[in-house]
Amino acid sequence: MHTIKNYINGEWIDAHEGEFQTLFNPSNGETIGEIPLCDFNQSRQATYAAAQAFQTWSKLPLPKRMGFIFKMHQAMVDNHEMLAESIAVDQAKHISEARGEVQRVIEILQMACTIPALIQGETITGIANNISGRVVRAPLGVFCGVAPFNFPALVFGWFIPFAIATGNTFVYKPSSDSPIFMQKMMQLIHESGLPAGVVNIVHGNRTVVESWYDDDNVVGLCLVGSTPTAKAMAEGCGRSGKKAMLLGGAKNSLVAMEDAPMDLLIENILISGYGSAGQRCLASSNIIAVSEVYDEIVERLIEASQGVTVGDAMNPNVFMGPVINAAAKERIEGYIQTGIDEGANLALDGRNPSLPKKISNGFYVGPTVFTDVKSEMTIAEEEIFGPVVSVMKVGCINGALRVVNKQKMGNGACIFTQNSYYTEKFINDADVGMVGVNVGICAPHPYMPFGGVKDSLIGNNKVQGKDAIDFFTQNKTATIRVVDPEGGQGPASKDTSVRSCVAS
Repeated sequence: MHTIKNYINGEWIDAHEGEFQTLFNPSNGETIGEIPLCDFNQSRQATYAAAQAFQTWSKLPLPKRMGFIFKMHQAMVDNHEMLAESIAVDQAKHISEARGEVQRVIEILQMACTIPALIQGETITGIANNISGRVVRAPLGVFCGVAPFNFPALVFGWFIPFAIATGNTFVYKPSSDSPIFMQKMMQLIHESGLPAGVVNIVHGNRTVVESWYDDDNVVGLCLVGSTPTAKAMAEGCGRSGKKAMLLGGAKNSLVAMEDAPMDLLIENILISGYGSAGQRCLASSNIIAVSEVYDEIVERLIEASQGVTVGDAMNPNVFMGPVINAAAKERIEGYIQTGIDEGANLALDGRNPSLPKKISNGFYVGPTVFTDVKSEMTIAEEEIFGPVVSVMKVGCINGALRVVNKQKMGNGACIFTQNSYYTEKFINDADVGMVGVNVGICAPHPYMPFGGVKDSLIGNNKVQGKDAIDFFTQNKTATIRVVDPEGGQGPASKDTSVRSCVAS
């Protein structure tokens, strides 16, 4: 059993009263803990602690702030396996993928260690007689963030290191379905000596988030979640004038041209479509094949999908673990039935996969393949967030782009080809935020921004890279006159360029 606590103002807080949510291990359906659901007052206690900490943290010399980022990085390196196992238990991401997630966050922290070079300001001299201008990047205050269940480590890496390294403080709400990673990570951060209130952890439901909208201590909100949730948060932030960095849902396509490297293509469809049981924002759920290779792809994909092993996320001999909970399993199976009802061909049914008795109560959906799918079908338009792939036939690159671009969400899209014309046309014309060429998951390196367009990104800033620096800082401009203490500077009234600066 795991004891889940809030972390406020440098202390672990026991929830002796109030509501709780049961925490399950999706691999076997067993109860493994309870999550406290914070009320309004507890949420405000966390933001107040962060606001008080901001007064001193924002003034701490940059090298000292960065010292804690270096410690955070080393703590993750030293505890890599422990952190990966925490993800594999409550999120049920296969242990090999959980290790990969932790490694990616280590790389994000390496990028965050370059922040001092990215927050340098600008200076312009000679604006007027003895006057210069200066732009500095300054922190803003308290930010709050909400994480989804599917990447508990990655989203921590996207939000917290960038926020605190630039001088802000943070209140973080992990998903109630996968809180264990953040409990472990926060303990490591606590042991590093991070000052109280700089990072706070609260658990709960929408009550916590809604309390932030009119909280004067909060300057901005961050989210990785569904598009409806992102739009609701954007509305709340808009009413109160808060910054918002909100990543929404996705419906990603993988395009296969006639010259696609077939072995690499099939391998990547399996990794992208079934990795994390299809529960990731860059899963390629729509496979768009030109007619020349459609039949071969269908045949090979079904055969390869039948060989995908399903089981306990901690079992190194299986490929894919369960989905997050019973509700997700029911929702995914509902989409499968919808696909059948709308006329798609269910070539491989992942419902009720064969499982060992000891995990038969887990939340499993096996690899599922639909063929003869039309772009207007529900399974081709909506985010299923499960191991379900839909194969569609098109005539050419233009037909493929029409299917990609009609999507309301524009997170990512990949193309498999050896033709440079197809490559460049796809990069230029695909209306998505992230493009992959001969890769099934088009996640950019941490040095580059991560995020989509259209309904996949509500707001302007993406995560990672310089986008994150821009979001967590503000430009502060200073106009500076240097005055000779001996009185050598003439009267300002004689300098017309100064008067025009002041008048404007």
